[in-house]
Amino acid sequence: MTSQKCKGARDLLPKDTEAFRFIEDVFRRSCLSWGYQEVRTPTLEYLYLFTAAGTLTPNMLSKVYSFLDWDGWSGERVVLRPDGTIPIARLYIENLSQQEIARLFYVTNVFAFEETGKENRERWQCGVELIGSDKPASDVELILLAIETLRSLNVGDVQIQLSHAGVLKALLKELKLNPDKEIRLLDQVFDGNWQVLTETKPSNSDIGRLISLFLDLRGKTSGFLENLKALPQIPVTLKPALDNFSEIASLLDALSCNYRIDITSTRGFEYYTGLCFQFSARGEKIGSGGRYDNLIPLIGGKSTPACGFALYVDPIINLIQPQAKRKTGQGILVKCDKTTPDSIKTSFQLAQSLRQAGYATELDFSGRQSDWRWIIAVQEKPPPFLVIDQARNQKKEASSIADAIKTVGGSA
Repeated sequence: MTSQKCKGARDLLPKDTEAFRFIEDVFRRSCLSWGYQEVRTPTLEYLYLFTAAGTLTPNMLSKVYSFLDWDGWSGERVVLRPDGTIPIARLYIENLSQQEIARLFYVTNVFAFEETGKENRERWQCGVELIGSDKPASDVELILLAIETLRSLNVGDVQIQLSHAGVLKALLKELKLNPDKEIRLLDQVFDGNWQVLTETKPSNSDIGRLISLFLDLRGKTSGFLENLKALPQIPVTLKPALDNFSEIASLLDALSCNYRIDITSTRGFEYYTGLCFQFSARGEKIGSGGRYDNLIPLIGGKSTPACGFALYVDPIINLIQPQAKRKTGQGILVKCDKTTPDSIKTSFQLAQSLRQAGYATELDFSGRQSDWRWIIAVQEKPPPFLVIDQARNQKKEASSIADAIKTVGGSA
C-alpha cells in the first residue's frame, strides 16, 4: 500500500518550515515591541463555545470537526478549534478578566472541513487581540501593528480594505424583517452572498436604494464617508456606526495609511460589531480582523470591548520564501574531507565555537556542494583552516579557530 497524507493536509518541508519560523520570529518581535504578551490555547474546545448566540453560521458549523468527549454515559461535544479569537476570549474570561486592558498574541492552527481536499483543512495563523478598549485608536493600533509586521516580512505592497459590521447590521435592521427571515438573510451574507440583500424588497424604497448604494461603496478617504453621512435618507440608527467608521478612517488618513473602503470585502463577520479589515498582497488574502464588542458577553463574560486580527501563515509562506532562503545563506558549512580522528575532532570543535559565536553551523564529511555563503574547510596540513566566502569568491587561510571566526566576522 502506498502511504499518502490526508486530503487537505500539508507537509511543511525544511524550506517551508524555515519560512514558517521566519514569519513567527518577525511576528513575535513586532508584538513584543508593541507591549503584547504571548498566550496559547488548547487545540480542543467545547462546541458550545462556538455556537453560543450564533457565533457559527449553519454553513460554518458543517465544516467543524467535532466529536463526543465521553465521561461515563454523559459527555460534551468538543471540536478542533475552527477559530482563533473565540478561544482567546474564553481564556480572557477564565484568567485575565481582572485586567483593565489585555494585549495578547498567539500562533495557532485552526481546522475547517473542506470536502474537495484542494484547500488546507489545517490552517496556521498569527493572531493579536486587544481586549478592554473601545477607542477608535485601538482599531488603528491593530492595523498599524499588522502592517509593520507584513512590511518586516517583505511580502510586497500590502492593500488594506475596510468595512464596518455595525453599518451593515444597522442597514439590515432597517429592512424590518421578522426574526427568522433576518437570521436566514444574515447567514447568507456571512457566507459572502451579498446579492441576497439587493433581492430583498423592503417596504421603504429609500432603504432599498440605500442598501444598493452601500454595496457599491468604494472610497479611499474619510471624506467619502463624511459625504455619505450628509445624505438626507441616512436613518438615525445608522449614524453611530457611520460616525465610528469615519473617525477611524480619519485617524488612518492622519497617519498616511492608505486603504480602500469596500463594504462587501468582509466575510464571516458574525461576531464583529464595528470596523472590519483585511490585508492582501500580490492577489493573495493574507490577513483580516475587526472589532467584536459583544463576543465576550455572548460566551459568558462581562461586557468587554475588544478587537483583533489574524495573519494567515500559509499564503504568507509562499510570499516570503526567497527572503528566508537568503537568510539561510548566512550560515556556515564546516567541511572535512579527511575523516581521520584528529580532523573530525577539530571539525566538531570548530563547529561548537562557531555556534557559541552565534553562527548557524552545519558539518559535512561527504564532500557535497553547498549554497551557503561561508565554508570553512578543515585541512590536514598547516594552516589548519581555509575560509571560503562564496559570495565574493574569496579564500583566506586561518591558523586557529579564533582566526577563522574573526575572518568570517570581519567580512560579513
